[in-house]
Amino acid sequence: MSAPAQTQLRTLTLRKNEDRRLSAGHLWIFSNEVDVGRTPLTGFAPGECARVESSQGRPLGSAYVNPGALIAGRVYCQDATRPLDAELLRARLGTALALRQDLFADPYYRLAFGEADMLPGLVVDRFGDVLAVQIGTAGMERLRAELVDVLTELLAPRGILFKNDLPGRELEGLPRVVELAMGEAPEEAEILENGCRFVFPLAGGQKTGWFYDMRETRALAASLSAGRQVLDVFSYAGGLGIACAKAGATRAVCLDASGVALSYAGKSAELSGVAERVELLEADALAGLKELRAQGRRFGLVSVDPPAFVKRRKDLEKGLAAYRTANRLALELVEDGGFLVACSCSQHVGRDDLRKVLSGAARDAGVRLSIIRQCHQAADHPIHPAMPETEYLKGFLCRVSRPGRGQ
Repeated sequence: MSAPAQTQLRTLTLRKNEDRRLSAGHLWIFSNEVDVGRTPLTGFAPGECARVESSQGRPLGSAYVNPGALIAGRVYCQDATRPLDAELLRARLGTALALRQDLFADPYYRLAFGEADMLPGLVVDRFGDVLAVQIGTAGMERLRAELVDVLTELLAPRGILFKNDLPGRELEGLPRVVELAMGEAPEEAEILENGCRFVFPLAGGQKTGWFYDMRETRALAASLSAGRQVLDVFSYAGGLGIACAKAGATRAVCLDASGVALSYAGKSAELSGVAERVELLEADALAGLKELRAQGRRFGLVSVDPPAFVKRRKDLEKGLAAYRTANRLALELVEDGGFLVACSCSQHVGRDDLRKVLSGAARDAGVRLSIIRQCHQAADHPIHPAMPETEYLKGFLCRVSRPGRGQ
């Protein structure tokens, strides 16, 4: 294959001493790091590729630029002369696909995870022969047609659905829309995970439709669930509860505020052959936990996996209080010797923040906790070592003890 034609990229120059983070491997350029006197951001079109240089003229890589965004540049290649085009997309997606095929026997996984796959602004989830794609940046938006062509060439999917309804697109000056890119996309998608069959809404589902990032945590919970009653709080379509029922839980309660999500949990329980042991409880999570407490219910394993309670750093204190309340209510329902799985997908909540939340929740609930295992996002969500932002999911598996008097 011949080398790609070289395109002359305009230069984006950083201010003095603002190159250290990029030199260490980080991929984001903030607007206040650009020397706008030498290379005005307003001179770039949204999504335009640029050669990035230090204030001394040292090349740092190629990035696409959005002059109206806080993250004004996103590096996609260490070669400072390389445009982002179909050939580079093909190479990056091919590498990402090879990794997932090494990791998984079946075609159900996150195929592309943004910066961790050197594809900033792009997420692709594979549901067998259907792909759900999210484009979060102007730079990737410019390559929509090329992206569809490359994905079609690599995977020959039945359909590609753009789930471009994420709020972050507004920060990039992009519309929020869900639309079919090619082929056909069914209203529902079906996958195999942890020995279960799951069905969930595609166009109308949360995020891309399924949360692959919790796959390994769900498997861990299932491995401990035989002979126990399990409570899956914020269950969505029942990924954890149904896996536990399949693994031998005597009862699995899926608690969620969405009746639509729970209807899919019911369908998945039927498909997985465990409907008689799966109970669906539609309620606000905190109200549902209080209701179960009033009923005197106890569980051998409780999972608390809420949506991001902290979307902005300024909301951290309030969000941590919400995590503490949810986990305190959950702990009140765990039987002596049982387990709590507590997770957070909030980018601004660190692992140590969550550990402190659990410590406080345990004191509030009058129980003792032992952390048995740390939980992480699944392997199809790789972590860029220079970008802590790509490690967003954290959790703990805890053993719960109820001390008796004098203990």
